[in-house]
Amino acid sequence: MVIAAGVIAGLAAALHVYIFIMESLRWTAPATRSIFGTTWEEAQATQEMAYNQGFYNLFLALTTAIGLVFMSIGTTDIGAALVLAGTGSMAAAAVVLLLSSPDKRSVALKQGTLPLLSVILLAAGLLS
Repeated sequence: MVIAAGVIAGLAAALHVYIFIMESLRWTAPATRSIFGTTWEEAQATQEMAYNQGFYNLFLALTTAIGLVFMSIGTTDIGAALVLAGTGSMAAAAVVLLLSSPDKRSVALKQGTLPLLSVILLAAGLLS
């Protein structure tokens, strides 16, 4: 279960790097605006906020990735703590999005499913 949790955590981290790219580097691009359902004017008005938010996603991905490195070299305690911190925060952010913007349910589920699965599998694997 720990290996499956690691693979899923890696996928969650990759997804959050992609979200970082969209929010911090490509926020006003037509493809990104289409994904987030924003107009050019809305994207311009929220670009600074999105830039900052993208870095939150990047830092969660990096926390998770560093945890995976620690786990892969046998430092399971440190690695698991970092993976759980990263993926747990990703899942919690998805819950906040779901509760604060029910119209973004699909995005919240896409953003939060992999991290939540990773948390569940890693916790189960560590407890068994």
